[in-house]
Amino acid sequence: QVQLVESGGGLVQPGGSLRLSCAASGSIFSINVMGWYRQAPGKQRELVATITSGGTTNYADSVKGRFTISRDNAKNTVYLQMTSLKPEDTAVYFCRSEVRSTTSTYVLNYWGKGTLVTVSS
Repeated sequence: QVQLVESGGGLVQPGGSLRLSCAASGSIFSINVMGWYRQAPGKQRELVATITSGGTTNYADSVKGRFTISRDNAKNTVYLQMTSLKPEDTAVYFCRSEVRSTTSTYVLNYWGKGTLVTVSS
């Protein structure tokens, strides 16, 4: 079994910063892509950013220049540094990882339960 646990969400004022973390644990052999997604009230879940095991990153246009994704492969952890936050960034942020477990040759998608980010004055 593989578990993903996000942390770092909270309430922040517009223009502020937050850093999210997502740690993967369990029977992990390797992790390919790790990423962050978000879902605002009444909206569909959307991609925020992804990062490959080699460090190649991809960002949604709405967060380019404000958010930075990074990962620590030794810790199986992915981070999302968010700056210049806007009210429209308010959402539940979810972590996703493509994991090959020690008990299978298949690569499966795993999701965390999410952490709430609220940007409001």
